[in-house]
Amino acid sequence: MNTKKLYRSVNDRMIAGVCGGLGSYFKIDANLVRVILVVLSIATACFPFMLIYAICALIIPLEPTPPSDMTIQGN
Repeated sequence: MNTKKLYRSVNDRMIAGVCGGLGSYFKIDANLVRVILVVLSIATACFPFMLIYAICALIIPLEPTPPSDMTIQGN
């Protein structure tokens, strides 16, 4: 069974990758998520959505990245 997991984006990020991660999770454009976040923040005097964003940035893990092609050269 293939389950979807919510991760913060490593590539599509402005601040912490929360909107990029939500966009990829729901398969919508991350810029649309950002616009919705800004509009809701302005409509609610900013504080609630800034707090939610900060909490999400702390508890949502970064997406796993494949190991890079690093070689360790000895002397």
